Amino acid sequence: MGTIFENKTLLITGGTGSFGNAVLNRFLRTDIKEIRIFSRDEKKQDDMRHEYQASYPEDFEKIKFYIGNVRDLQSVKNAMHGVDYIFHAAALKQVPSCEFFPLEAVKTNVIGTDNVLSAAIDEGVKKVICLSTDKAAYPVNAMGTSKAMMEKVIVAKSRTISPEKTSICCTRYGNVMCSRGSVIPLFIEQIKNGLPITITEPQMTRFIMSLEEAVELVLFAFEKAESGDIMVQKAPACTIDTLAKAVIKIFHGDPASIKVIGIRHGEKMYETLLTNEECANAIDLGNFYRVPCDKRDLNYDKYFVEGDTERNKLSEFNSNNTHLLDVDAVVEKLLKLEYIQEQMKEIGL
Repeated sequence: MGTIFENKTLLITGGTGSFGNAVLNRFLRTDIKEIRIFSRDEKKQDDMRHEYQASYPEDFEKIKFYIGNVRDLQSVKNAMHGVDYIFHAAALKQVPSCEFFPLEAVKTNVIGTDNVLSAAIDEGVKKVICLSTDKAAYPVNAMGTSKAMMEKVIVAKSRTISPEKTSICCTRYGNVMCSRGSVIPLFIEQIKNGLPITITEPQMTRFIMSLEEAVELVLFAFEKAESGDIMVQKAPACTIDTLAKAVIKIFHGDPASIKVIGIRHGEKMYETLLTNEECANAIDLGNFYRVPCDKRDLNYDKYFVEGDTERNKLSEFNSNNTHLLDVDAVVEKLLKLEYIQEQMKEIGL
């Protein structure tokens, strides 16, 4: 694995988040030259600095911290000199907060992404992988809509620059279990404090993957994607009811304490990873789908004349028609997660 990053400099935007931490844990002990953490919160950077100093005393020197905001082009440029690769993870990603402040989502997710890509192209960065979400497919909320626009910016930008100079692609994935602000830590807190476990709607389904799988997808895209591609992992899904029951089973909660509170602002009953339209030309790569960018230019005429005869048989890939896990399968998935193991230790399980 080490070889592609050997002696290279990697920049992670939004690097203090769950994803940035997972990448650091994965790469710090390899032959990578430098990992730059770019984010706007000095407190999180300071915590991270101390944590990695303690955990990785020999390799800690490889981490460099940059305070800045993707909304500010100059601050992004300042962090980019000599960077080979970028993982762009900075985003506003909580559905309710984006719903109440949609323009904030636009500034970070859309304009911020454009800034990162413009700076990357100017600085001659070789490869940029941007992180998107299932909420960008058939978006119904401001978060998803801003991410859908982000994807459009990525694909459009990839057309303006030769992939030999800067290759730009995008990964789209579902909910990451136990990531910051996700529902599993909330369930665990509720069980610990003897509170009812609040779920929005029992039959709602969501794709679930571990943070390691999210990093795998980004690395797979890094190696296999062509510029302009959207890469999607074939993740399994489960209902929110099943997820709550799995957490209850692990932490010996009370199954009778589940309380339904109703769907929140801007939530869907199920999420889509590939739209019907994308399925028409998605390429099946085993554990992943690749959605190549539409290479047509603004001169559409020949397509009206010639038409497109080939179409994929798949019609939509969503959390209702993927492999649905039962309680035991979710328990098995959860028990592999470091976060869950730590929480169990804490309460003596």
